[in-house]
Amino acid sequence: MSLYNQRGVSAQKEDVHNAIRNLDQGLFPNAFCKLYPDYLGGDANWVNVTHADGAGTKSILAYLYWKETGDISVWKGIAQDAIVMNLDDLLCVGIYDQILFSSTVDRNKSIIPGAVLEQIINGSAELFDQLKSFGVNIHYLGGETADVGDVVRTIAVNGTMTARWPKNRVVSNDRIKAGDVIVGFAGFGQCNYESAYNSGLGSNGLTSARHDVLSKFYAAQYPETFEPKLKEEVVYIGSHRLTDKVQTEPRKGSSVSVTIGQLLLSPTRTFAPVLKKILEHHFDAVHGLVHCSGGGQTKCLKYLPGPMRIVKDNLFTPPIVFNLIQEASGADAREMYQVFNMGTRLELFTDAQHADTFIRIAQEFGVDAQIVGRVEPSDKKELIIANANGEVVF
Repeated sequence: MSLYNQRGVSAQKEDVHNAIRNLDQGLFPNAFCKLYPDYLGGDANWVNVTHADGAGTKSILAYLYWKETGDISVWKGIAQDAIVMNLDDLLCVGIYDQILFSSTVDRNKSIIPGAVLEQIINGSAELFDQLKSFGVNIHYLGGETADVGDVVRTIAVNGTMTARWPKNRVVSNDRIKAGDVIVGFAGFGQCNYESAYNSGLGSNGLTSARHDVLSKFYAAQYPETFEPKLKEEVVYIGSHRLTDKVQTEPRKGSSVSVTIGQLLLSPTRTFAPVLKKILEHHFDAVHGLVHCSGGGQTKCLKYLPGPMRIVKDNLFTPPIVFNLIQEASGADAREMYQVFNMGTRLELFTDAQHADTFIRIAQEFGVDAQIVGRVEPSDKKELIIANANGEVVF
């Protein structure tokens, strides 16, 4: 059994998928988000979506970093994580404007003061202001903040997004076909709308990252940050403190010095500015979009419209954060690609002749992009990830 499973989490969310298997799949079963008829407006030419997601266990890392360094601003990054994990899912069905957002924050009041809530709320508003400057309008409608110390050890930061969208501007993934290429967008580096280096980790796999990289110091000092029934051999098994320094991978000829905490807590990058331009001007060339979130590089298998083979043989070289996690955990390539995005966090399926256009648009915003793979005919849904070290088949 993998360390990930031993810690009580699942990269593939099998139990969740089993629980919802009998629910209505919506108008477009292969779309990245569930889309419904226009119940809000009653127009057959429009669709509705309500989508919920959050920062997951990344908030525990923020708690540790705040307690160790006193830097309360780290909570603004958690606000961004909760928003982007919703927003970039909506982007994958073509929605990039006039979105409603409501936050849900559950905290243990005995250890999470009001000042933390202020950082989360202010961080949300600041991100919405930044996105508005790119023409991505998200309206902050408040939400629910509950003191539930009997349920939550520290804090859980989540949100819900709702939108009404033209049906003929939906990316349903139904047009993904053999012969398509896959343009991958990097989640790491520093793009034009980021103020610091981004490790690319995003908001998935943080339970594994936290326990694999950080040392037993945190188990002894902050027992409120993990399930007490876990076996000691899977709790904080790494060698690092959050304040330890490392050098990032070279980019444009140089690297930067960052702390382990900054790597693990890099706010999830949104691709909204990039995809807004693509979807506004090149919608017909977009055959499919997949956000490589829970399930990492295997996420695409869930959204294919039929039997076909996905070959990814030119993914970005994983940035340093994933090397640190793999070295600390001893996880094999299969588990790493199932749990983490490995640096390539968004995939766009298109005809080969349009790939350069999408790569160029991404680069205008300082986001690295390249053709990372292709779609081939097959009698079943399958995925091959290949690099210099060999192949992994799913």
